[in-house]
Amino acid sequence: MISCFEPIEDKHARLLILGSMPGKASLAANQYYAHPHNAFWPIVSELLGFEKNAPYAIKIQALKTSHIALWDVLHSCTRKGSLDAHIEASSEKANNFQLFFESHPNIHHVFFNGNKAESCFKRHVLKKLKPSSLSYVRLPSTSPAHASRSYAQKLDMWRKEFERVLIF
Repeated sequence: MISCFEPIEDKHARLLILGSMPGKASLAANQYYAHPHNAFWPIVSELLGFEKNAPYAIKIQALKTSHIALWDVLHSCTRKGSLDAHIEASSEKANNFQLFFESHPNIHHVFFNGNKAESCFKRHVLKKLKPSSLSYVRLPSTSPAHASRSYAQKLDMWRKEFERVLIF
């Protein structure tokens, strides 16, 4: 059984980016997207204008300054290895999003970092939420296991959605 991290957030967040569950490298480092080949921080650094190899604290501050929250759909699950495909569906327990959204009323957009985050959210969370005007967008996974799109293609898709919802 593994558990997710606390969200990266502040009360001014307008966008929530959701993954499914941290992988082994992230859990070992106690940092979101710590695998050296995950494209999350390179993409976000390019979009927000900070060095992709910046210290983790700088990356977190860049998200908060840009009013972006980061979390995972699943609070806990059983998984062998790091692949989303190895998450045991019967073990999935979602985070408390009703409370999260009540505490963050400025969030109007939710981006899913890949299909697994979106499918877990739809299965475990969406039906429990009060009706709202939240918009949901699935973006290509930044995981190195998701190689059907190039880095440039992923960056382009992430950029279009960032520009649509954030004012820099």
